[in-house]
Amino acid sequence: MQQLQQNGTIAAFSEALASGAPTPGGGGACALAGALGAALGSMVCALTSGKRRYADVEEDIQRIASRMEALRQRLLALIDADAEAFLPLSRAYGMPRGTQQERAARDTVMEAALVRAAQPPLDIMEVCAEAVALHAELGEKGSALAISDVGVGAALSRAALQGASLNVFTNTRLLRDRQRAAALDARAQALLGEALPEADRVVAAVMARLTAPREG
Repeated sequence: MQQLQQNGTIAAFSEALASGAPTPGGGGACALAGALGAALGSMVCALTSGKRRYADVEEDIQRIASRMEALRQRLLALIDADAEAFLPLSRAYGMPRGTQQERAARDTVMEAALVRAAQPPLDIMEVCAEAVALHAELGEKGSALAISDVGVGAALSRAALQGASLNVFTNTRLLRDRQRAAALDARAQALLGEALPEADRVVAAVMARLTAPREG
């Protein structure tokens, strides 16, 4: 949250994002999008909780609300984690490589920096995959008055997850340790395979409900 706290507003954060500064970047943007998606899930829970019509799912709604808030806070923290992880990589790119010894030193630093830079976006993917699953549950149990917000939340979570995967892959493709790269890629691909179809299903279900002909 330091990035947002230092800048003061999301508008200022977006201005920093639009600048030529090394951070924040795509990973931070994905984390923010994911946090907004989780926040919408929390809002749906707030609009559902305590309503007599949804009394039979109150316990589930409270559980979802608790998890959504935890995910939102985690994603806000990942804005900073992503920026902090990228800075060593940014510095590594600028290391001298005129001699064989310099190139070897640069390669060693780069390898460690690439692994570190790949972790926050992978974490973003993990968190957003859980958010997608919770949105799917809200689509079935949340207030019908807030169904569009379920769809938007799922769409934001999907975008954040898929966007973060690009930041994983841009780092792993440069790793010399191909076994480690393959392991990171496999986890990212698994998350994409699990969460993207689920998010698409949630958005499609919401769209169908909102565009269906009105009765009467």
